[in-house]
Amino acid sequence: MLDRAPSNREAPSADLNSETRPVRFRGAGFMPKAGRYSGWVALLLMILIWQLAGSAGLVNSLFLPTPFAIARAIWQLAITGALWHHLSYSILRIGIGWVLGTIAGVVVGFAIGLSSLARGVGITFISALFPIPKIALLPLLILWLGIGEEPKIATIALGVFFSTAISVYSGVDAVPRNLIRMAQSFNVPFHAIVSRVIWPGALPSILAGFRISASVALLLVVSAEMIGAEFGIGAFVLQAGNLMQTDQLLAGVVILSLFGLAVGKAINWLETRLLHWR
Repeated sequence: MLDRAPSNREAPSADLNSETRPVRFRGAGFMPKAGRYSGWVALLLMILIWQLAGSAGLVNSLFLPTPFAIARAIWQLAITGALWHHLSYSILRIGIGWVLGTIAGVVVGFAIGLSSLARGVGITFISALFPIPKIALLPLLILWLGIGEEPKIATIALGVFFSTAISVYSGVDAVPRNLIRMAQSFNVPFHAIVSRVIWPGALPSILAGFRISASVALLLVVSAEMIGAEFGIGAFVLQAGNLMQTDQLLAGVVILSLFGLAVGKAINWLETRLLHWR
């Protein structure tokens, strides 16, 4: 009489506890993470295969020098001072041109993103002028600005300007409008909306534009130096190619690659600092 069957309310609970099992997390499919050492291992493996093929005579050293020969050429350029001489000219041109183009691109990009009048005028001009290869304007810029550093810097600034302006106004357009309307409903001033809502929301796109514009600046400085410069990495690569000094030519290419990697690391650091909220 004292023993009683479990009630209907208790029985499902016991069955549920007995069947509980961990479930694998399935929500990380769109969160790719780069391996910490996989890229460097693959790069070192490629360099090793390249060196072995050159040492075994499978590849003609005139057409493709070995990594050891390229490293020796870089070392000789460094100890003679020629490397730092050419590199200083290129860095100066890239730095001034990138800063000028970036400032103008950010200003115009925000104007297009925030003003209807600026959008109507600016997008038309950008769409018409952006496809033009900027290096094709270098002879015209030489006629306007004379022979010197000004045409090269102006060519870099033009290329950086268009890439930056497009990324900035695209980032402004991508800011959720609900956030802007919410700020307006609380009567937040316009400048506060721009600085606290639009700027943080557009910052990922702006930094992505910085990465693209840095690559554009590197391409343009090499092209400009090949056409009309005595010093610079581009002029050095062109001279080495004309003299069939392929080890020094590839040394210049490796230096450009290392410079691009350094710029990419700097932008990654900026993203880590400025986008820590993501």
